[in-house]
Amino acid sequence: MNEAQPPTDERLALEPEAFINALLPEERMLIRIRDELYESSWETMRHDLENRLAGKPYIFKLVSRIEHDLEAVSMLNLFEQQHHVDLGKLL
Repeated sequence: MNEAQPPTDERLALEPEAFINALLPEERMLIRIRDELYESSWETMRHDLENRLAGKPYIFKLVSRIEHDLEAVSMLNLFEQQHHVDLGKLL
């Protein structure tokens, strides 16, 4: 995914509570993983996933759908920034 392009997801316009309710189970899991394994850092998590995708050393084996997870991480991170919320606390 090109980082120059922001993620496009109609859910980004939702209010935080509605956004949380609209998350897929794997997106909810990414928030939990971010909080527990990456000290609540999307950037550290993204870097780890990108390294894994590129065949470089990585920290944690998460899931086999890395490209999808990278897109979801970008979308979740953008939502947090736009709404000034911590999705981990809303879960």
